[in-house]
Amino acid sequence: MTRAFFDFHNPLSKRDLLILGGATLLAGIIYLIASHLFYRIGFPLDDSWIHLTFARNLAEHGEWSFRPGVPSAGSTSPLWSALLAIGFLLNLEPYIWTYFLGLLTMWTLSVVCEITARRLVSTYTSQIPWVGIFIIVEWHLLWAAMSGMETLLHALIATVIVSALMMNSRRYLTLGLLAGLSIWVRPDGLTLLGPLVLAVFFHETDTPSRLKSLLRILLGFGGVFLFYLLFNLLIGGTPMPNTFYAKQAEYTAWQALPLLERLGQLSIQLLVGPSFLLLPGVVMWVIRSIKERSWGSLLAITWSVGYMILYIMRLPVYQHGRYIMPAMPIFFLFGLMAVLEFAAGKTFKRYQWFVTTLWSISLASVTLLFVFLGARSYAQDVALIEQEMVEPAKWASANLPPETVIAAHDIGALGFFDQHTLIDLAGLVSPEVIPFIRDEARLTAYLDEKNADYLIAFADLYDEMTLGKQIVFVSDGKIAQLGDYAPMTIYRWK
Repeated sequence: MTRAFFDFHNPLSKRDLLILGGATLLAGIIYLIASHLFYRIGFPLDDSWIHLTFARNLAEHGEWSFRPGVPSAGSTSPLWSALLAIGFLLNLEPYIWTYFLGLLTMWTLSVVCEITARRLVSTYTSQIPWVGIFIIVEWHLLWAAMSGMETLLHALIATVIVSALMMNSRRYLTLGLLAGLSIWVRPDGLTLLGPLVLAVFFHETDTPSRLKSLLRILLGFGGVFLFYLLFNLLIGGTPMPNTFYAKQAEYTAWQALPLLERLGQLSIQLLVGPSFLLLPGVVMWVIRSIKERSWGSLLAITWSVGYMILYIMRLPVYQHGRYIMPAMPIFFLFGLMAVLEFAAGKTFKRYQWFVTTLWSISLASVTLLFVFLGARSYAQDVALIEQEMVEPAKWASANLPPETVIAAHDIGALGFFDQHTLIDLAGLVSPEVIPFIRDEARLTAYLDEKNADYLIAFADLYDEMTLGKQIVFVSDGKIAQLGDYAPMTIYRWK
């Protein structure tokens, strides 16, 4: 956090930074210990292995591919995959470097949020960086940090941008550059252009200043975004990565659900944990921002809420709401700042201390409880992926002939641990299936045309395609059985 960017002196001491660093390390260790004791170390998502496969090929072969020699635009996050590639060059992948990047991102996010809170709440002068510590131990964000995914890096860049707007920063060129950089982490970084452009109209008072500021934003953003478009066009032939189109095609059933049902599921994912205790604070800070015409704060919360709603319009909020996690830090930050300001107020007069103490203790207790509940959930998620994705991939690698062609819907672990020729039924590295991604008749014809030998999928994923097919492997993962999931199954296709 430089003074030039945020336009203020960094209020954190070295002691604060060390406390946040220690808290980050401890939180990460708790999650890893829980994972190890429950089953073993790993990642809670199959997609993590997709990034690692791209990263390994970049480091070892100097090419952007999922299978060596076959260029692919199947990575949602080119920047994250490139950062992971450093770990392979240092012989620290797949685990040490990935966890290090996640925890470093978490520590930086906690620093950004702590600085923002101290600048916007004048009475917040505690010797302990409570806001930063909350961000570190909030279980959604900690899960994201240890997931091996780009989620938290996207959250960090977004939080830096909107926090700068909350503090009335006018470093428009830098903000535009950061918004452009966010696209390299996730395509939905495009949404950050909205608050940036609106901030110009709120903060600048005359037309020449507005035009000059907009030009700076567009120069910064466009300079980075243009290379992103060219990157995807050269590799995949489309301006966006394959995942951008594949995910939307895959979840058409979700998009048909009533909006209220989708909003209900969003609320459940967002408010599971200490965040429900912060909801009154979020409302209080919004009201305060309206009264004081704090346009930066209003733009920040509008982006956060809008981002979540935009996502549920297209994609489900499964896996603890991982797609909406990048917007969560701003939501949490609003609630935390309201708690801090409320503690110094006199809303309830002589009972103020009681209400403040009750709110603070409740928030701290629930947060601490969910550190361990979140660790248990993380460990279960890791075990599921290890048993249902990694083990079948290793079995296929050891037992199927080298010339075998495998069709699969979940390709992450297969890509990393198995070297057979792959047909991706989710469309990430086989984009030609996207137009008929849910049409089993056309998928069947496609697999016949491509001379597939085996199909690997959850037993309940395809009803028609697997009829009469010989089963050669069935996962016996205990987590899937406890969760009533269908097991990962390998079928002989021909």
